[in-house]
Amino acid sequence: MHSLLYIAIIFFVILGSSCRKDFNFEDSTGNLSFSKDTVYLDTVFSTINSSTYGFKVYNKSNTDLQIPTIKLAKGANSYYKLNVDGQAGESFTNTPLYAKDSLYIFVEINVPNTKVSDFLYTDAILFDSGSNTQKVELVSLVKDAIFLFPTKFENGTTETIVLTLEESNEELTKDGFTLKEDNLHFTASKPYVIYGYATVPKNETLIIDAGARIYFHKNSGILIKDNASIQVNGKLSADENLLENEVLFEADRLEPSYTNVAGQWDGLWIEKGSTNNTINYATIKNASIGIYINGKRESNTTTLTLSNTQIYNSLQTNIYALNSNIEAYNCVIANAGYASLQLKQAGTYNFNHTTIANYWSRTYRTGTALQINNTSTNNTANTLEVNFTNSIIDGNATNELLLIESPSSPLSFKFTNCIIKFDTKVTSNLYNFKDELHYTLPYISAETAFANPLKNSFKIQNNSVAIDNADKNNALKTPLDIKGNNRTISPDIGAYEFTPNN
Repeated sequence: MHSLLYIAIIFFVILGSSCRKDFNFEDSTGNLSFSKDTVYLDTVFSTINSSTYGFKVYNKSNTDLQIPTIKLAKGANSYYKLNVDGQAGESFTNTPLYAKDSLYIFVEINVPNTKVSDFLYTDAILFDSGSNTQKVELVSLVKDAIFLFPTKFENGTTETIVLTLEESNEELTKDGFTLKEDNLHFTASKPYVIYGYATVPKNETLIIDAGARIYFHKNSGILIKDNASIQVNGKLSADENLLENEVLFEADRLEPSYTNVAGQWDGLWIEKGSTNNTINYATIKNASIGIYINGKRESNTTTLTLSNTQIYNSLQTNIYALNSNIEAYNCVIANAGYASLQLKQAGTYNFNHTTIANYWSRTYRTGTALQINNTSTNNTANTLEVNFTNSIIDGNATNELLLIESPSSPLSFKFTNCIIKFDTKVTSNLYNFKDELHYTLPYISAETAFANPLKNSFKIQNNSVAIDNADKNNALKTPLDIKGNNRTISPDIGAYEFTPNN
């Protein structure tokens, strides 16, 4: 027993001594290596923190080193901030770096509000000094913008607005503010960055010029009040990548990693009583609900005219419409966490040459691309009239059309020359595709052949059933497609005409 104890003591003494090491650090002498020689922090707005970017510093030698200094070239005046191996600061001394080891350095930028136009801001991280100096360059494009935000009061509270959910009468209190007269015209001269809900007050109109860029912080949006309206006056762009003449609505994180992150901002909220809203040549992306629109069921006035517009990648729904009157053509309403398009309770909806698709793949999706539902919780008789012509209803689920009819009010709907993704094994009078009262020349689960639906590219390819199968009389109502291509000869179904260079 004693011998075993003796052996154990000897073992732990040897083990302890073998783990000890007296490190004799030598100063680095310009012999460091880096995973990047330049860190590009992409585009940021002034006053908004960037994402955090990182790189590695390597000691590839067999000697334990210490880096005498790591610092920003512009020192305390730099807009960049550093974190070296878990420690935040602007300057670091005698940082150890063991042989054959590495350390992480993280960088972010926050530029104070500036009056200048877009500019390139640069700095460098310096390692050591004198003849031993090594550096990693830092580069960011900083965009100036017009910032709109709620008032913060002396007691620490923030100006708020109230949103009312029609179906449940629930009221949501949000940070928000009323747009003043001098802010009711958005131009293309500078981007706009909105914090909270920018509210268009009663009897006023928000006018947005072609080429305007509107960016939203988290939990932000635009609210159009009763008797107010929004007019989005985008135009056809020559460059489909730049979309220089379209009006863009998206979140204020411009880094590539945020390009397709849904739910970064709330959306456009059109309140009951708002009419004569027009949106032409716009892109609305990465919202929670792209457009929430609540009309007055007794009104015959058009609530919204939507044309040549793309709404996609919403966390919940791209368009959620209640009791509204919508005229839409040449639109792409695609990819959402629940449903692409929801039309509910009452109203009149006319969609011509519209592509409605849902290829959402980020999470499990229970909704269909298109949902039409005239029921209500209080059993109100709801007159819902819906017409889809020359449109595509498609997606990656078996069924992409859901019709729900109130026991007290029959649905009034008609699909003319539409491609509809649907499993014909489902038996219901609502889906009797031979019933010409509701369906004329339907193409059930036909090949749409989209270019790349997972990346929101819904141009049709040369094997699409959509080619030449649109109803010509309805096509003549919108003689140009969403890209300005002529569709008067042999029109195609959907928002896009097929062209050989698609």
